[in-house]
Amino acid sequence: MNGLSAAADPHAGQRVVHRGAAWTKARLAVILLHGRGSAPEDLVELADEWNVPDIAYLAPAAAGGTWYPESFLAPIHRNEPWLTSALRTIERVLDEVEHHGVPAERVAILGFSQGGCLGLEFAARHARRYRGVVGLSAAVIGPPGTPRAYEGTLAGTSVFLGCSDIDPHIPLSRVHESAEVFRRLDGVVDERIYPDMGHSVNRDEVEAIKALLKDASRD
Repeated sequence: MNGLSAAADPHAGQRVVHRGAAWTKARLAVILLHGRGSAPEDLVELADEWNVPDIAYLAPAAAGGTWYPESFLAPIHRNEPWLTSALRTIERVLDEVEHHGVPAERVAILGFSQGGCLGLEFAARHARRYRGVVGLSAAVIGPPGTPRAYEGTLAGTSVFLGCSDIDPHIPLSRVHESAEVFRRLDGVVDERIYPDMGHSVNRDEVEAIKALLKDASRD
């Protein structure tokens, strides 16, 4: 228990799906963050696409299938306390991973849509060296003009941002802004904008993630 009420920490106590390699055999760990109205298993199925066997996957569930109730572009206070609770969920999962002997530099944070926005915001607020940060159809959280004075450094962490130029939920300008945020935090950013794709994941993104996770030069 974390001492907070369910109202203050609505995502506390939700299940965390663990798939892939056992901790004793895991070269890397990947935290998978699902989108609004989705479930952990949906991203676990996506992970099957890159077929890298020596990775432990942890996919936490959002209460009610939603990390925060309004758009990621809404004033931040209107998404509280869900947003803070969601960020705290990633902290808890990261603590579990490190407890099993996998340090943050061997952990990738990957999310799609709402989960991608959440993962990007967490990485910006908790900048350190990770194995990778991946936002699929996602961007950092907050309304236009939100201060981006994040502290710390990603110390060369690979950051992959993939999005359509016509995504109905993610403005292209916010994707570009997110890329600049992570460059300022010393991330190595791979920003890929896909014409006319919509709100989905494509084969090029899957292959890029696979390459990031299999890159032996980073082990």
